[in-house]
Amino acid sequence: MPDAVKGAPVLEMAGIHKQFPGVKALAEAGLRLYPGEVHTLMGQNGAGKSTLIKVLTGVYQPDRGSITLGGKQIAPRSTQEAQDLGISTVYQEVNLCPNLSVAENIFTGRYPRRFGMIDWRTMRKQASALLARLQVDIDVAAPLSTYPLAIQQMVAIARALNIESRVLVLDEPTSSLDEAEVQLLFSVLRSLREQGMAILFVTHFLEQTYAISDRITVMRNGEREGEYACSELSRLALVNKMVGAPAVVEESADVTSHAGEGIVLSARGLARKGVLQPVDLTIKHGEVVGLAGLLGSGRTETARLLFGADKADSGSIDIGGRERTFDTPRDAIAQGIGFCSEDRKHEGAILSLSVRENLILALQARQGMLRAISFKRQQQLATDYVKWLGIKTASIETPIGTLSGGNQQKVLLARWLATDPTLMILDEPTRGIDVRAKQEVMDYVTSLCRKGMAILFISSELPEVLRVSDRMVVMRDRKACGEYRRGELDEASVLHVIAGETVQ
Repeated sequence: MPDAVKGAPVLEMAGIHKQFPGVKALAEAGLRLYPGEVHTLMGQNGAGKSTLIKVLTGVYQPDRGSITLGGKQIAPRSTQEAQDLGISTVYQEVNLCPNLSVAENIFTGRYPRRFGMIDWRTMRKQASALLARLQVDIDVAAPLSTYPLAIQQMVAIARALNIESRVLVLDEPTSSLDEAEVQLLFSVLRSLREQGMAILFVTHFLEQTYAISDRITVMRNGEREGEYACSELSRLALVNKMVGAPAVVEESADVTSHAGEGIVLSARGLARKGVLQPVDLTIKHGEVVGLAGLLGSGRTETARLLFGADKADSGSIDIGGRERTFDTPRDAIAQGIGFCSEDRKHEGAILSLSVRENLILALQARQGMLRAISFKRQQQLATDYVKWLGIKTASIETPIGTLSGGNQQKVLLARWLATDPTLMILDEPTRGIDVRAKQEVMDYVTSLCRKGMAILFISSELPEVLRVSDRMVVMRDRKACGEYRRGELDEASVLHVIAGETVQ
């Protein structure tokens, strides 16, 4: 056991259970955090990390289980109560006020006063001292908005230190930082660790985990899989523990490549600062290109840049041999690209609208509001796709929010098929749907390729990616680290690539 974890833990969560309607989010979950350590919480999407953090910080109350802080049992009922107990959280999105000064952000709600008035001089002096502890020397009277995101992260940490935290929770703090900014943050974390601070670090990045962590708690399917000293756990072992036993997916009878010679899309050096390092990607007619990697590896970020949902800082996209610029998704739709987002409820289905209304949205956006699709045409499209895809709904006028997850996913697939795309981007198209619906969606994907459609396929389920992909790009820590043809990798070798180890 490392020196940092000798003695009693400052924080211990044990036997935490949390259930939402129809979903068991946590079962026997927990972790131990010691003074003077950086403890990393790892797990795939849906593993329960965020829920566990929200229980710790008072956003949710557990159904059962215990939280002990400094040897005393606690039960925070709000984030403010958790802060008062000495548990501070710095979130992925900096939750500060950019129009206020640095000093004001650090002391918001706790301004030092003199004679009933805010003591501005003392506040600025104390703010400077707090930032000096973090190796940051800036003008604390300047608006926060004048500083880059990395400095704003430091201000958020200084605010946490100002309330005399015993536990500092960092929830994906590096997701929008570049390499130099990450190193600055890590330098600060090492300094805080030496001062005895207990730091809980939540991330998806393997390299960062091994660069800063003393110990790692791995979560899977809402449970604590295990707790490990970082120095005693290889990257490959960590990936295996996060992924667990691979899901069983039925074999498709057709695994023949239908890729043609014509290139649908070619991206060169596509990148966005702090989000994705330069990526090259080519997709041909009738080809399925799979993106494999852990959550946060850059898969979805690549898809969003290709679709214009996010703006690239550099690189180019060629469609049909001509360079294109996508300022908005509408530009991508006009070029024949469809995108089924992984976030079905927030970026896909509009739950209060009917199956028909949801289905025609992308086609209407492509045609423009001045060329409204007639109600009769809407009905015909919806009726045809409900029949073709086997969508189980009482009526095309039924609100999509009342359908099962699998049927919602089929409606969203139909939405983009109605635009007759040349390239379909499918980001986790089978997440959260049952085995039968999953197989139906995957069979339909295969049939689309036989008709010449190009598909960029993203999934956390390795057997699924391996089964349908003609080529597969493996991503790790925001960059592409290898491209492989069908048959060159199996599940074990993919995990080696993801972990950054040589494939035997």
